[in-house]
Amino acid sequence: MRNILPLLLGALFCLCATAQELTVGSYNIRYKNKGDSIKGNGWQQRCPSICHQILWERPDIVGTQEVLHAQLLDLEKGLPGYRWIGVGRDDGQQDGEYAAIFYSPDRVELIEQGHFWLNETPDRPVLGWDAACVRICTWGHFRDRQTLKDFYFLNLHMDHVGVTARSEAAKLVMQRITQMTDGGKKLAVLTGDFNVPQTDKLYALFTESGILKDTYATAAMRFAENGTFNGFNSHSYTAERIDHIFVTPTTVVDAYAILTDGRWQENENGAVVRRNLSDHYPVFARIHF
Repeated sequence: MRNILPLLLGALFCLCATAQELTVGSYNIRYKNKGDSIKGNGWQQRCPSICHQILWERPDIVGTQEVLHAQLLDLEKGLPGYRWIGVGRDDGQQDGEYAAIFYSPDRVELIEQGHFWLNETPDRPVLGWDAACVRICTWGHFRDRQTLKDFYFLNLHMDHVGVTARSEAAKLVMQRITQMTDGGKKLAVLTGDFNVPQTDKLYALFTESGILKDTYATAAMRFAENGTFNGFNSHSYTAERIDHIFVTPTTVVDAYAILTDGRWQENENGAVVRRNLSDHYPVFARIHF
């Protein structure tokens, strides 16, 4: 009996740790457009599979990018049990892409929410620096219902053209996170499509800040057989990760994954071909605070 007791205690500890895990994610779902539909990658073709993938993974909270309002309504319908926060980037209401945060209210409680634009006047929806598009960051203050710990969750999509815009936006986001977390003393998660790989000096601005660390680099277990951008090419490979999940330093990262699930579709010639769910692969991490 004395030999069994340590095993039982160990098993109990593992069960408790697993129960306290929070699954977080980042998913660029690709905006709805006619060009993709012509090529067989239309939103109506992809949406059911994206919803099924998310429901299967059951993340507690996930940041999404490139979500137009019509897509947001489709996701809302296809993801029962989830709620969302965010606004359209072009007017702060419903126009333009959302950087929406989807969350499970059964697991986390929303305490406060907000957003700011990635430009010189963060309270106004205008272009910033040399950006090609108006860019926005959505944030929420949440409480984990299981651990009763509070944390901030921020989600963004950095510009794909403006080098200065990305650099200045990163500085702005780090300023906000530093303020929110009291210099890293409080908990935070930052997700998004950063449009820079892990080799870029902008990535280092986050990881060398002392406020954030990369879940990929610090995960106890990692399942990442590809990078995060695929351009709808199911046969492509890249070592670059441009979609990231950053967390504050005391966060324990139990596991990290880039999910390369696809779908099968019959083309006009009758051949069945594999298609990706988006032009980005989603990223998920299991963490505990």
